[in-house]
Amino acid sequence: MKLNMCFPGSRWLIAVASIAVLAVAACGGGEDDGQDNGGAATLSGLIEIDGSSTVFPISQAVAEEFNKLNRDVQVPVGVSGTGGGFKRFVTGETTISDASRPIKDSEAAEAAENGVEFIELTVAFDGLSVLVHPDNSFVECLTTAELSDIWAAGSDIDRWNEVRAEWPDEEIDLFGPDTESGTFDYFTEEINGETGASRPDYTAAVDDNVLVQGIAGEKGSLGYFGYAYYAENTDKLKLVAVDSGSGCVLPTNETIADGSYSPLSRPLLIYVNTSDLQKPEVRALIDFYIDNAAELAAEVGYVALPEAEYEKARQLVSQQ
Repeated sequence: MKLNMCFPGSRWLIAVASIAVLAVAACGGGEDDGQDNGGAATLSGLIEIDGSSTVFPISQAVAEEFNKLNRDVQVPVGVSGTGGGFKRFVTGETTISDASRPIKDSEAAEAAENGVEFIELTVAFDGLSVLVHPDNSFVECLTTAELSDIWAAGSDIDRWNEVRAEWPDEEIDLFGPDTESGTFDYFTEEINGETGASRPDYTAAVDDNVLVQGIAGEKGSLGYFGYAYYAENTDKLKLVAVDSGSGCVLPTNETIADGSYSPLSRPLLIYVNTSDLQKPEVRALIDFYIDNAAELAAEVGYVALPEAEYEKARQLVSQQ
């Protein structure tokens, strides 16, 4: 291709000057000023999150979206269970701890001993869900009393006709979170009346995806975990309604948000090390988390809080 460089008179000089200016601008003077296109300092660093497998989908979604805007900030998200996450958090090993239950007094005391100060932020609502195999044609609803009979410490119920006489004489295969899970703590407290009080003879896992596979793979299965994992696997699982005395209620966005799915509606939490909030990358991530929690929680199958609750979280963070 032959370029036409025939500019009459001074127009040629103006064109050459314009090209030179553009070249200098594109090269940025040959130096890296450490800023992004918006003129703000580029963030970098490592922000480690660990804890609840229930909260994991939200934190993972937040980390992925935040990283698209801040590629030099690493945000690994672990799944060691609420209890396992707190073990690391209270020693200052992690910046954020995902939790499906509030921190225990003993955990808070250990944090204080280690000089770890923190704030608690609620990021979404969950409806802890009861599931059976999709081919199960007879279990549509369980009362909280029946759930307690099945799951209570010392229970020896292992066949469906022992729950209701009209149900088949078939074995029950139980699946649930392990003892490090906040979901385990919440379920045992609300259903069995005491945190941690549960029969031990069930298939336990810290990863809810393992529980999904177990329930989907055993025809006599019965298990429980967070609503988001059901929402992602509706073709593999059957949701069971729960009757706490006011009739059978299925967990949905509406029944979880208004509390009518009782007693298994619960808040999902993150705990943030306040000393780490002084780091600009941590502050930016927490601000991003709060601003996007409603949308991302809904995307992964949980229920957003009222906007006023997120505004309270912003105010709490701003005071640190």
